[in-house]
Amino acid sequence: METSEVLNQKFDWIDFVKRIGVIAIPVALQNMLSTTGGMIDTMMISSLGETYLAAVGLCAQFSSLLFSCYWGFVGGGILFFSQYWGAKDEKGIARSYGVTITCMMSIAAIFTIMAVAFPRTVLSIYTSNEYITDIGVDYIRIVGFAYLFQVLSMGMSALLRSTERVRIPLYASIASVITNTLFNWILIFGHCGFAAMGVKGAAIATVISGIVNVLVVYICSGATKYKYLFLIKDFFKWDKEFLSLYFKKCLPILCNELLFGVGNLIINIILGHQVEEAIAAIAVFRTIEGMIIGFFAGFASASSVLVGKEVGAGNTFSAYRRAIRIVYFCQITIALIVVILLCFHEPLLQAMKLTGLSLYYGKGLVMIYGVACIIRMGNWTQNDTYRSAGDATFGTVLEIIFMYTLVLPSILLCYYVFHAPFLVLFACCYIDEIIRYILMQIHMYSGKWIKPVTPEGKAGLVEFQSYKMKSAE
Repeated sequence: METSEVLNQKFDWIDFVKRIGVIAIPVALQNMLSTTGGMIDTMMISSLGETYLAAVGLCAQFSSLLFSCYWGFVGGGILFFSQYWGAKDEKGIARSYGVTITCMMSIAAIFTIMAVAFPRTVLSIYTSNEYITDIGVDYIRIVGFAYLFQVLSMGMSALLRSTERVRIPLYASIASVITNTLFNWILIFGHCGFAAMGVKGAAIATVISGIVNVLVVYICSGATKYKYLFLIKDFFKWDKEFLSLYFKKCLPILCNELLFGVGNLIINIILGHQVEEAIAAIAVFRTIEGMIIGFFAGFASASSVLVGKEVGAGNTFSAYRRAIRIVYFCQITIALIVVILLCFHEPLLQAMKLTGLSLYYGKGLVMIYGVACIIRMGNWTQNDTYRSAGDATFGTVLEIIFMYTLVLPSILLCYYVFHAPFLVLFACCYIDEIIRYILMQIHMYSGKWIKPVTPEGKAGLVEFQSYKMKSAE
């Protein structure tokens, strides 16, 4: 157990950056690979025309809703995985993974049924354009089967990252992207003896790559004797006390992701009813946004693991010091990435076949996001840090309050009352970030976000709380 003297020691930045790099770089590479695969998808589909690109982009919005519904369990799972990892509690890791993956796969099954059985109903939520809907139905009816494999892969990756096995998901992503790119080329355009299938081919390629991703994770885990994915009997050793603790910690995250997903659904409906050029620009922008988020997610994962592990082990003072520094480190890093993006965004947009009005909109989207995402990613890092340390409520409450009292009202007023231009509507999506950042910083320095779930962590918290109370006097 640490003492308060840790706070006064010189911080070892070299060791800290190395620890971040060990986790962040493989995760960032994995996400960048996945995003690159998405970009290749976009470029291949864009060659079919902007209408096809817009249709697939709208299908991606339904995937985003799926993400919002299951991500609460990923966030809650990471909280338990990382803290039990710090406490070296193998059974705790296994049963928390069992609950997490069971809940995630149940949600994936619901979305698969909706996409496969009711594709037109799903797409009618996002657009009234019948031609776009017809194309989208062909795509989502097939790609819906990929949801099961994508969600399973996400759950396994969360466990592997939280237990500091970050290379296995990276290998799986490499195999998945190669598979997706190859089968896109074969099936979209009709090579190697296959008929050209257009968007249907892209959907089939996505399903195949999802299967490959899962298989590679299991094969690599077995080859490296990583046991936590194979402790199947321990996955379901739940009791009332554990389930109560699990859902108590997960409920705020679930509510956050669900309500935030509904808010984004409303926003996407509004954005989906813009002119066709704007819809195409949004589809391309989401790919570029995914690159930024994919790179940044490595640092968010590092924050969750490095802080959650220390909290679970009872090293509370060390967790506090790490958390504060990792937020600023991540923001500086993401700012450098944004500068690079802004220097090369125009040729990048042109490479994805945006021209004329769609290119104008695409440039505007990237410029607005480039400014906003530095603060946005700071909020994300802090929220992930709080969650891994056991506080799943504070960031959740702020995000939902501002979504429904500031962001959504602003967008609705601009659209229905003031008939504001498309780019103004998009800018309204980020108007709450700076206010939330200030409030999140105050909470960060208070240390009240440290809420362990392990006995070792609870013991370490006592001295930390005592120190903070004396400091406040």
